[in-house]
This record gives sequence, structure tokens and C-alpha cells, in this order.
Amino acid sequence: MNALIAPGKIIFVGFGSIAESFVALLDQTHDLARIELIAIDPLRPPRQEFFQSEYHLNFIQARLDPNNLRDMLTPLVERDCFVINLSTDVSSLDLIELCHQAGALYLDTCIEPWPGGYSDPAQPMAHRTNYHLRECMLKLKKRLGGGPTAVVAHGANPGLVSHLVKQALVNLGNDLIPGFTPPQCREDWARTSKELGVKVIHIAEYDSQVAVEPKARGEFVNTWSVNGFISEAQQPAELGWGSHEKSLPEQGFEHESGSKAAIYIGKPGATVQVKTWTPHDQETLGFLVTHNEAISIADFLTGTFTDETYRPTVHYAYRPCDNAILSLLEWLGKSRQDPALKRVLKSEEIASGADHLGVLLMGHRKSCYWFGSTLSIEQARALAPLNTATTLQVAAGVLAGYLWALNHPDAGMVEAEDMDYQEVLAYAAPYLGGLQGFFSDWNPVQNDPGTFARNDPSDVWQFNNFLV
Repeated sequence: MNALIAPGKIIFVGFGSIAESFVALLDQTHDLARIELIAIDPLRPPRQEFFQSEYHLNFIQARLDPNNLRDMLTPLVERDCFVINLSTDVSSLDLIELCHQAGALYLDTCIEPWPGGYSDPAQPMAHRTNYHLRECMLKLKKRLGGGPTAVVAHGANPGLVSHLVKQALVNLGNDLIPGFTPPQCREDWARTSKELGVKVIHIAEYDSQVAVEPKARGEFVNTWSVNGFISEAQQPAELGWGSHEKSLPEQGFEHESGSKAAIYIGKPGATVQVKTWTPHDQETLGFLVTHNEAISIADFLTGTFTDETYRPTVHYAYRPCDNAILSLLEWLGKSRQDPALKRVLKSEEIASGADHLGVLLMGHRKSCYWFGSTLSIEQARALAPLNTATTLQVAAGVLAGYLWALNHPDAGMVEAEDMDYQEVLAYAAPYLGGLQGFFSDWNPVQNDPGTFARNDPSDVWQFNNFLV
């Protein structure tokens, strides 16, 4: 990337593990001595002195809130500035509007609300969903119109996985459709998915990284942001709702407005488990934790053909690392109280393992196709300092979205589905350990021992068959 087109200033809102990891990639992309780096976070980073001496990063210890956001950021945010929001509890939409008015570029990895947006019991459950946050984003996009680029929800997932879905559809099309022509527009993508017979898409991730030191009692351990994981784990489970589905799951609710491309379940996502498949451990269980891509992909692949609406069911199926699973169970057992101790594993604190992050397309003639990144901890260390396999995959998504925005600075507000998947994957691929595809004949009822009644044996791809 030509350093001459780099912004004059980069402002990080939130400076945790992902921001630290991203700076290492940014250092391979630009001459950082020519860029003013500023980070704002309520907590002082453990490696603050390193980043100050190595990258001349200026750190501001402050907690942004609705009352001080403009007073603190207006003097800093200007043209030739790129704001990268990697925070929790700072409104993405307020930041986007501020950047739009200043003429600055923007990127975040999820649509973040102010505190309580995910968990305030006084708020209707439907308003604590990512569907609601996305609908608010779409209203803001319509109000702001064009202008400086704001890339919304673009890390690994959400973000890269939307591009992986497109590449997986192209791979399947080349394999299964004679004379296949890659889609050129949104309607073509939905038509291709329908023609292939894709009924279900999982964002199927298996984190096999093993910590050197085991989890302590009362400690929440994770390979990426503990606060971020807890935030999404306590939101209602939600998923893009396919046109082939016959009945809602227990405690399942439809939305009353907007695209209605998704539903939500009246339980925290951390308590809903689904059967899924990855090339690492094949048949496995994942948590149905809410993610923006479950709604945006389902919405993007919705089409009406011969008076029939087509849409696949789409959702996250996340198998975290062993320590995170133990932490999650303890946290749930203690009524989801904020843990006293939190530890995000650093590269040197991981003994072995990899993060297997991909998309699992199901229901077509070959049953299942997983396409994605398998990145080991050893590969992550070699590719970029300070990174684990998980943080590097996310940082690669941030870098890809950042570079895309620099090349398309006047695109207005965009989601991953609005971007060219080939360009984005080309930016990210060097940090993903190689992208691979795997076929499987698996389905969620295939190995069922029959000790309990199946939910719907007539259609194996019904969502209720995936539920545990």
C-alpha cells in the first residue's frame, strides 16, 4: 500500500487486544512515523510504554459517554483523519455522525450502543438485538446519504465472513452449475444461492488454542476481548430466518418492522447451543451468539423469484477455546455478574492450537461446504508480533476494511455486503494462514441415536434440528 495515501491521523476509540494487534499490521502497511496515532480508552493499556516508544502513540485515558463525546472528539477529528472504533459501550452511530460532519473516515467491528443497550431489562427485548441496532444504522445511512466512507461492522465476524460467503458461493457454483457465471449484483447473489439449494449458512468457528496457565476460579479467560464476548453473550440469541423454515423455535419471536429478515430467541445467546461442523473437529457444538452478519447476510441473500421469496437461515455457531467455555459456564452460573478477574490471552500465554473460522453452506447437492481460514498460533506469531490466531484474523478484517475505505473514500456508510469481496479478501489473505474449502456429507440428524424424538425428520435442514 502506498504510504502517500495514508491518513495524517488515526484515532483509536478503544485500545484493547484487537487495536494492539492491528497496529502491528498497520506498521507493515504504512510508515507510522508519518502518521499521528491517538488512542482513547478508559483503561491504561498494559503495553502503553511500548506503543508510545515504538509507534509514538499518544494515549488519552478517558471514558467517552453521551455527554462528553463531542467535547472530547470534535477538536481531534478532522479531514485527513481515520477513526477506528474498537471499543465497547461507545455508540457507533454517534461516532459515525460525528465523523461524517468532520469529513473523516470511520470503521468499526460491530454496531455498538451506549451502556445498557445490550442488557438493560427496562428496554424491550427486541431493542436489545443486533437486528434493532442494524435497523437504526440503516435509518442513519438513509439520513446521511453519501459522504466520507464509514465501514460498519468489519472485523473477522462480522466482516470477513460476508466476503467468505460470496467466495464460497462462487466455489460451489463453479463445482455444481454447468457454465456458471459469477454474480454481478445483489439479485444475482440471491439467485445463485437459491439455484445451488443453500438452505442454511453457519458462521462456524472452532477455537482450539490452549492456554499455558489454566483458568483460575472467578476468572474469565478468552482469546479476544472479554468485555466484548460478555456483551454479545448476554444479548438475545438471533438469526437470519430462512424461507424454508416451517415453525419458530421455542421462545422465538419475529420482528414487527424493518426487513424482517431475522428472528430472536428469548434467551441469552450463551445459553443456546447448536450442532455444527468444522474441518478441525467435524461434528461439534457451537453457541448461537448474536452477530450482525447473521442479519446482514440473510438480508443480502433475500430474493423474490416467480413470486416466491428465498432466504437462507444464517447464524453464528461459535465454539470458543476451552478456557472461554469454562469461563462462560461459570459466568452463567453466577447469574451473569461481571467477573472479578478478566484475562485476554497474549501470544506468549498460548501453548498451542489454531482458530478455524469459516462459513458452512448447507442443503446443496453435496450437503455441506466449509470455506475459511485455519490460522495456528505459530503462524500468527510469525506473521505479526503481539498476535494470537484469533486477534490476527480480526485485525486482518480491520486492515482489509481500512484499506478498502482508503481506496473508496466517498462511499458513505457501507456494510461488508456492499464491498467488493475479491478486493477485500486480497487485502486480508496474507494474514489468514491460507483459505481452504472442505466438503462433508454431514447433517444435524445424521448421527442421532434416536433416544429422543427428532424435531422434524422430514427436512433435516430445519433450524429446530440443529438445536441441542
